[in-house]
Amino acid sequence: MIYKDRLAIPGPTPLPPAVIAAATHPMVDERTEDFARIFTRIIDGLRQVLGTAGDVLIFSSSTTGAFESAVQNLFSPGEKVLVVDSGAFGRRWVDMCRAYGLETVVLDVPWGCEPDPAAVEACLAADSNIVAAIVVHCETSTGVVTDLEAFGRATRSVLTIVDSASGAGGCDIQADAWGLDVVVGGTQKALMAPPGVSFASVSERAWRRHAKARHLRYYFDWTITRDSLNHSIPRTPWTPAVGVLLQLSAALDQVLAEGMERRHRRHSELGRMARAGLRGLGLRLLTPEAARNGIVTAAFTPPGIGAQLLVDAVVEHTGVQLTTGNGELADQVVRIGHCGHADPLDLVTALAALETGFAALGAPVLPGSGVTPVVKLMAEQVDAAAGPLTSTSPTPEESAA
Repeated sequence: MIYKDRLAIPGPTPLPPAVIAAATHPMVDERTEDFARIFTRIIDGLRQVLGTAGDVLIFSSSTTGAFESAVQNLFSPGEKVLVVDSGAFGRRWVDMCRAYGLETVVLDVPWGCEPDPAAVEACLAADSNIVAAIVVHCETSTGVVTDLEAFGRATRSVLTIVDSASGAGGCDIQADAWGLDVVVGGTQKALMAPPGVSFASVSERAWRRHAKARHLRYYFDWTITRDSLNHSIPRTPWTPAVGVLLQLSAALDQVLAEGMERRHRRHSELGRMARAGLRGLGLRLLTPEAARNGIVTAAFTPPGIGAQLLVDAVVEHTGVQLTTGNGELADQVVRIGHCGHADPLDLVTALAALETGFAALGAPVLPGSGVTPVVKLMAEQVDAAAGPLTSTSPTPEESAA
């Protein structure tokens, strides 16, 4: 009976029709003025998404490639950095910094908890040799979104690097106002485009540090990348992923047309609905109740039901693709992604699919227990938009009079 596959994972995420259509555009020469106009518009759009007036560098790579570019371009071997490890992707930064010979101070944060700015500030105050602090904006392994404004205040004495792979385009970012020197992101999550392009915003303080950094680099050299941006025909130094950039351009048109404030509010509301639905199913949340947590929601599976078994049952019986947890929580946690091209009915579908998966495994689930809380919240939104039931329009009796 099921004939339609549906993605409900943190990324890659479903693409809007206009973004899919952009993939059919004939291939173009990326060294022309016509493409340069598109390329420049992409950079300007990313500046609005990231809240910066500074440089935004674009790379044809996964987002991890842009992460690595930050390590290569900002540090020299043996320098000391602070990395906040609050999940699977914070741990990736720890591994990467150590691979590049950096002395890495790790601030361990329990999975499912938000980094404490006071603890970050205390770490920096205790060691004046630390030159930078690194944090994940939206830790997709847990669904926790860091308060970047507070983090920026806590790290004002050092260079601040933010991994916003899934936050960019879905969560509020004000890189300049909050003192975030480098914000790294990618196309395939809240920005609703295919994988293959990543980017980094770079502050003036980060450029000054870059001038002193001594790590070897070539493909990801920020100086070469910025020089190409300043060419008479703005470009990347190497052949870019032209097709993905055309699709990113179409996606950014939709992002900016929606408006960043409205977009952030939509994601926040989707997070609230997802948490309500998973609680309705009787699941214990890993993602805490906070308005910022609107990209992905994670919950523990019931005792005796492995997450992989559940995810497999869901996709087999409904065509909906959910995902398990990461690391040591891989088989204990199920995650629902709801960023980018997502709305409340997508959550209704994902939660109905999850109910079906539980039923297929023989788990006692009351039909509608996950869906009903979402529908109730949707109805509240309709009521709020419609205003009070008492109308200022004349009644039929008043009109007759």
